[in-house]
Amino acid sequence: MNRQRAVGLAAITLTAVLWGTTGTAATFAPGVGPLAIGAAALGIGGLLQAVIALPSLRREGRSLRSSAETVLLGAVSVAVYPLAFYSSMHLAGVAIGSVISLASAPLASGVLDRLVDRVPLDRWWALSAVLGVTGSVMLCPATMESGAGLSAGTVWGMLLGLVAGASYAGYSWAVHRLLGRGIGRGAAMGSVFGAGGLLLVPVLLATGAPLLASAQNFSVAAYMALVPMFCGYVLFGFGLTCVPASTATTVTLLEPAVATVLAVLVVGERLNALGWAGLAVIGAVLVVLVCAPSSPRTPPLADAPGTTPPGPASSSAASSSRPTTTPRRPAALPPA
Repeated sequence: MNRQRAVGLAAITLTAVLWGTTGTAATFAPGVGPLAIGAAALGIGGLLQAVIALPSLRREGRSLRSSAETVLLGAVSVAVYPLAFYSSMHLAGVAIGSVISLASAPLASGVLDRLVDRVPLDRWWALSAVLGVTGSVMLCPATMESGAGLSAGTVWGMLLGLVAGASYAGYSWAVHRLLGRGIGRGAAMGSVFGAGGLLLVPVLLATGAPLLASAQNFSVAAYMALVPMFCGYVLFGFGLTCVPASTATTVTLLEPAVATVLAVLVVGERLNALGWAGLAVIGAVLVVLVCAPSSPRTPPLADAPGTTPPGPASSSAASSSRPTTTPRRPAALPPA
């Protein structure tokens, strides 16, 4: 495994850890609805992404306009994701909602890679995806057994989890596609998340009054917007310059594992032996991805001829030493 891939995996792993704190953080604002939490977290976080990327957005405005459809797809996905994700956890419970949302994301991302970018998915990706989904599902039974069965709310929560997973895969793919067209990391993330943040502003205005009802509610919203969302997505965007979107979303299956551990340590929930085994299986995903061979491959991703993908620092810094399209491993095109 080359150094760039290792750094990318480390960035995505730290992202998953930060994201895993959101469920526990939300429990400290029980009077705030899921739409308000989601709109505040990713709406404000997305707008901040655009603010820090303003110079890049101005510099690469022409390239972004030529990729308007990809930006729009990513923006809509960004707006849908937090609303579906937090509503899923609200209706079906934190464990079930987060597991379905995140376990379905790498599968949806792999499908996008295969059908749109025509990149074959190898056995390393299949193994990591199966392990991640299996481990995540193993975290659910204790929560399922504690209830009286599948209520209508639980079913709707599970369906919203699938919507969240698909939208998560959608914006991960969109950002990676922009990067492959030679658009810099800041401009790619700023355009997609900034536009998505704008779409979430009306939702925040309509539902966000409880966030101002107490200092604690406001602090929770500020933490979620600045740390897991803003800082997390900065790291996520960096990681996408080093690994494919399908690999990134697979690594973020660590998020429900982190959320479960925090629920045990902070919230006071209990985890049975099956749940701990599930955590171990999810940990094996990282081992598989770290051990997977890394061989460059040129996918049919860069539509604009002569463009150079951005490296971890910037697109211009890497232009003299990079190929004209984003390299990928054939086997781990698997995400984010």
